[in-house]
Amino acid sequence: MNSFKTSIKELRSFLILWLTQAFSALGSSMTNFALIIWSYQQHGSALITALLSVCTYVPYVVMSIFAGALSDKWNKKITMLISDSFAALCTVAVLVLLKTGRLEIWHLYCLNALNGLMNTIQQPAADVTISILTPKKHYQKVSGMRSFSNSLINIMTPIIATALLTLTSMDMIIAFDLLTFAVAFISLLCFVKIPKVQHENTQKESVLQSAKNGLLFLKHNRGILDLILFLAAINFTASMFNATLPAMLLSRDGEVALGVINTVTGIAMLVGSIFASILPAPKSRVRMICNALMLSMSTENFFLAFGKSIQVLCIGAVLGWIAIPIMSSNMDVLFRNYIPIDMQGRVYSARNTLQFFTIPIGYFLGGVLVDKVFEPFMALQQPGGILAIAFGIGKGSGAAFLFFILGIVGVLTCLIFRKNRYIWQLEK
Repeated sequence: MNSFKTSIKELRSFLILWLTQAFSALGSSMTNFALIIWSYQQHGSALITALLSVCTYVPYVVMSIFAGALSDKWNKKITMLISDSFAALCTVAVLVLLKTGRLEIWHLYCLNALNGLMNTIQQPAADVTISILTPKKHYQKVSGMRSFSNSLINIMTPIIATALLTLTSMDMIIAFDLLTFAVAFISLLCFVKIPKVQHENTQKESVLQSAKNGLLFLKHNRGILDLILFLAAINFTASMFNATLPAMLLSRDGEVALGVINTVTGIAMLVGSIFASILPAPKSRVRMICNALMLSMSTENFFLAFGKSIQVLCIGAVLGWIAIPIMSSNMDVLFRNYIPIDMQGRVYSARNTLQFFTIPIGYFLGGVLVDKVFEPFMALQQPGGILAIAFGIGKGSGAAFLFFILGIVGVLTCLIFRKNRYIWQLEK
């Protein structure tokens, strides 16, 4: 009990920030979920829906490498408050357009792009803030707690959003989003003190020089760089997965099925987060990361490809996501231990550019492949053919075929990077 009280005292500021930001993230996630359903119902296109995420990630990827330099220079609290306020204004804009009957898909593209631009500055500021507020001995615990809250958000988002859409309207979801923003804003402004980073020598550096220093750090720490590239390759497959999943489920089973799978995914991640929080430090963090990603890539894609019932798809979701929080927490500890705090903003921003540049490419390619290649191809198959028997017939069968391809690509990616000697040198 004394140890528990000591931990609470040491993590007080982090806990306030974590709980309120997670609450705000729930509101934002519910709005995004509702807009994805709205987009697919309006247009019935995987590509048009996937472009929502493309527009979010493109400015994020392009500008991240410079944003970290600004994040290291600027006050962390002010940066986060301004970024969160801008996101809230974008949500208000959606509400106004919706109430006046003028909401169009291109409005969402523009607003998502603006949100992505602000996230380039907010994200590294938040990452560094976590390091500042957390003693090193609590890094793994804190990473597990963050995974726990993300998993809980994944569980609650489809349940609450679907219920509100059914019983009320999207207006109520957006109102809830704005309420959660207000709680997080006031808590950060009034109750969280973020100490200034000591020995920070970035004030005299230009933005270009700071960005260059972030890249040079990765160049001289090849294990960290190759681990980031590993995640970039995984993100490519995962973003194609995310672009394909709504198209298949909404075509075959409707929005309730999409909500069920998202909820089961969240429960699996919640269980994984609990394990990440309570398990002792593994003997090999690199092995844990590689094994977790192999389990994910070698299971869910194939269950989605060949599964014909929601129950089977749920099993695939559990196997695909239960180990991801464990992977994420171990990777987070590696990064925070290897990267000095006064360099983290610049290095995390360089990481964001390298690790996430494949996401908009994957979303776009996934949407194109579903709409233009796999769905038309499967529409030509005879009902008794091998592909029709394996992946089904009708709309959604092309998406199932693509999941099979993604499973193969994901497994090959894990096998290739597992042999990378620089990643294994991180064990030393």
